[in-house]
Amino acid sequence: MADLQGIASSLIAGKRDEVATKVRAALDEGANVEEVLNKGLIAGMQVVGEKFKNNEFYVPEVLIAARAMKAGMEILSPKLKDAGVKPVATVVIGTVKGDLHDIGKNLVAMMLQGGGFEVVDLGTDVPPEKFVSAAQEKGAQVVAMSALLTTTMPQMANVVKAMKEAGLGGKVKVMIGGAPVTQNYADEIGADGYAPDAASAVETAQKLSK
Repeated sequence: MADLQGIASSLIAGKRDEVATKVRAALDEGANVEEVLNKGLIAGMQVVGEKFKNNEFYVPEVLIAARAMKAGMEILSPKLKDAGVKPVATVVIGTVKGDLHDIGKNLVAMMLQGGGFEVVDLGTDVPPEKFVSAAQEKGAQVVAMSALLTTTMPQMANVVKAMKEAGLGGKVKVMIGGAPVTQNYADEIGADGYAPDAASAVETAQKLSK
């Protein structure tokens, strides 16, 4: 039997090399690729998300766990493609124009990958038209935006507007987050979802992409 629980445990502990070794061993033993993803890597990342939410883990632990997950995904990705396993959905993510903060956005991107999403990370200082073109090109179900400065928050409204003007309103869901951002602000600008932290962002994206 492949040690899927072991993969999850090593990931939670942030042991990158161990995760890679155990994923390879599981595949060599003929484990189902999708099970290795769901019961190994995703299961581990869900625990990391819960611990982060409950303040048992902080940003450094999450980043180390995400790095371990990445090591496992590098081995698994080609196999998933060969097996025809589709990601849950595609999310385009970025920090809005004028804002160069990316720690929160990177955490969300990692958590989304850990939740089985395909993530297209546009980086920071992303203008509205870039969100729109990436969503169109990648056939994304969700566009996720982050802002850390109150002065850059209005850019989120500009992206929502640009999405509507491009005919993507309602088809591609928009979710927002970041320290100064609130549910009220999301309602005000017509965003489809809001997440207060990286762990909740996965749940929000799952709801929006259904």
